[in-house]
Amino acid sequence: MPVSPSFSPATHFYDLSPGTGAPFYDAVEPADFPALTLRYRNDRAAQSVGLATLNDSEWLNHFGRFEPLAGAQAGPLALRYHGHQFRHYNRDLGDGRGFLFAQLYDGNGRLLDIGTKGSGQTPYSRSGDGRLTLKGGVREVLATEMLAAQGVYTSKTLSVIETGEALYRGDEPSPARSCVLCRLSHAHVRFGTFQRLAYEKDDAGLERLVDYCLTHLLTDNAAPEGKARIISFFDQVVRRSASLAASWMAAGFVHGVLNTDNMTVTGESFDYGPWRFLPVADPGFTAAYFDQTGLYAYGRQPEAVGWNLAQLGGALARIAPADVLTHSLSRYPDHYEQYAEKAFARRFGLAEFDPTDGTDERPVMALLKWMGKTGAHFEQVFFDWYGAGTPSADQSAAPRASDSPQAQLYARPDFAPIREVLLHGKPLAASTRAHAYFNRPTPVTLLIDEVEALWAPIADNDDWTAFEKKIADIRLMGEALALEATSGF
Repeated sequence: MPVSPSFSPATHFYDLSPGTGAPFYDAVEPADFPALTLRYRNDRAAQSVGLATLNDSEWLNHFGRFEPLAGAQAGPLALRYHGHQFRHYNRDLGDGRGFLFAQLYDGNGRLLDIGTKGSGQTPYSRSGDGRLTLKGGVREVLATEMLAAQGVYTSKTLSVIETGEALYRGDEPSPARSCVLCRLSHAHVRFGTFQRLAYEKDDAGLERLVDYCLTHLLTDNAAPEGKARIISFFDQVVRRSASLAASWMAAGFVHGVLNTDNMTVTGESFDYGPWRFLPVADPGFTAAYFDQTGLYAYGRQPEAVGWNLAQLGGALARIAPADVLTHSLSRYPDHYEQYAEKAFARRFGLAEFDPTDGTDERPVMALLKWMGKTGAHFEQVFFDWYGAGTPSADQSAAPRASDSPQAQLYARPDFAPIREVLLHGKPLAASTRAHAYFNRPTPVTLLIDEVEALWAPIADNDDWTAFEKKIADIRLMGEALALEATSGF
């Protein structure tokens, strides 16, 4: 395998319990697919971990047939976890259609997992077939590309390979085409991983998993010894989760299924099912048709993350003082507010909003209320006012705002206080409106009707042209905004 010199494999998760797998994972076999057709190869992500030199045949062997990478773990591991799904505890979880294929380091010394989706049945598949539809794979590529461009700390879709099987699904026209997806993620240690250990009363396992996370994943602070290291771990997870929730809100993104098994301790967004982006600022906007009560609606996502953190804290209470964990959790609202201000400011090309702003409301709340009241297109507002805080802002920002499809909204008196906040904020060093992206009349968006329009030519004629153009447009957007997160902290 012609990997580059930067390829650096690891076996840290396997080493938690080599051989037996208990209590963290089970060794499994990948599915034997009838055909492999490469549909998406993320060489930008592959370059970061020394895998971009693989030719397409080698790529299919490793990410379709799952031949082990040299020096990485010898075979796939289905990870064990429980979790709350729509706030009901479920013990029958675990990797049911995916597994941990390999671990490796990127050029910044950050440990990453290569995980799969649609790679076959495992002991946790229940009645499922362990497969993924090709449409599901396409949707995950689009979500990860768009979120990365908007500065959300997200997993990267590494590969999508069509597998030649016909799948039958209730929510898609059947038979559906199938695929296997690989993602690069900063760990697959879920809140539910800890919940399972707590349910099993495995205090030693909880301690080992905390140590694993502090040693290999949460390296931003030196952890103290003894019980204090558990509090340090939880503090970091609370902070990272607050940052993640804030970045989703600033992106206008609705994850759709914020169960505890869909949240990782690194604060990285991952696992995209019924996601959607907002057309307008509507706090009640939901992504999943089965979310009948709006539990995971746009405006309730920060609350959902906080509730999930409480469940993680409850699991950790077996090995750390509950009152100290509760104190750490109590800081979540302040952390969220701090990160929301930063995340929304960055969407406008600002390091921070005007610190001398004398209005009664915080800028984020004022902005969202105004957007909700006027029905302003969510992404268009950020596009029109990006870079407004640069020198001579009054001159440079006015043409864009006045030429916008929603220019009349910016002329309203109730926008004036927001305009002042944007014009007098502190610009990001990389903020510029000179990029070619800003010559467009409207921003790149990824609303649900656009996603369906991208899928239609693939489904009807196997035509990937529109999909490939959208990926190129999203990456151009990311280049212009210069917001892409690499570590979250």
